[in-house]
Amino acid sequence: MTETTKTHVILLACGSFNPITKGHIQMFERARDYLHKTGRFIVIGGIVSPVHDSYGKQGLVSSRHRLIMCQLAVQNSDWIRVDPWECYQDTWQTTCSVLEHHRDLMKRVTGCILSNVNTPSMTPVIGQPQNETSQPIYQNSNVPTKPTAAKILGKVGESLSRICCVRPPVERFTFVDENANLGTVMRYEEIELRILLLCGSDLLESFCIPGLWNEADMEVIVGDFGIVVVPRDAADTDRIMNHSSILRKYKNNIMVVKDDINHPMSVVSSTKSRLALQHGDGHVVDYLSQPVIDYILKSQLYINTSG
Repeated sequence: MTETTKTHVILLACGSFNPITKGHIQMFERARDYLHKTGRFIVIGGIVSPVHDSYGKQGLVSSRHRLIMCQLAVQNSDWIRVDPWECYQDTWQTTCSVLEHHRDLMKRVTGCILSNVNTPSMTPVIGQPQNETSQPIYQNSNVPTKPTAAKILGKVGESLSRICCVRPPVERFTFVDENANLGTVMRYEEIELRILLLCGSDLLESFCIPGLWNEADMEVIVGDFGIVVVPRDAADTDRIMNHSSILRKYKNNIMVVKDDINHPMSVVSSTKSRLALQHGDGHVVDYLSQPVIDYILKSQLYINTSG
């Protein structure tokens, strides 16, 4: 497959990130490596979306702190960004609404039509103009050729950096889309772009708990977007999927990362990292990056809390 015929993917992870662990970042890296190895996908970005303060989970520290810790955890990454939109809403947002927000945002940023997982690959995606013309339309008539896939992906990357990235000190800001007219100004290569939910097998298993998830939301998450699952503790993902009619229905939209890396729950678990901090356990460095540890100690987070 050529670069333009592969599906271009943005991985989105929603969660408490209380705090964000090394394992969370490793999930992004493992998912990207696996998708690239399939030869069908190109991962062009990753988004960390911390949950709203009103989520109500015991021991959840302020989103102000969690956003800063997330940014510290990804500060050396050239493709993973932290997005504050979910935290800045008036109340808690469902995973489905977060996915839909980022889909709509990317439409505005790229001027594209983002495809669902079951949309035929022939569907034109990026930069199709509203009104077809026989010749490419350019803002500058001196441009000799239409932009390449690499150029539009670079534009997407730049937009992700501006819109999906927050750095300390965290301040409320308005999302201003400087590229809203991008799709009407130029025609681009046809590139298939999808936003996929990145999660662990524990979230996949939660889909099987009656009444926990809204079924209509599950249909959208798995049926329209699709998910990438990084198994934990050698979880039997086939068994999990067989316990849910919706997961069985959209099994082809669920990509399970298969590699040789052992991924113990403790490496990802924020709970384990909090316990290590409370007990003064030196193994906390196995769970958290040093900048995150330094920030936690400086801000005196988790030290006197339980859970």
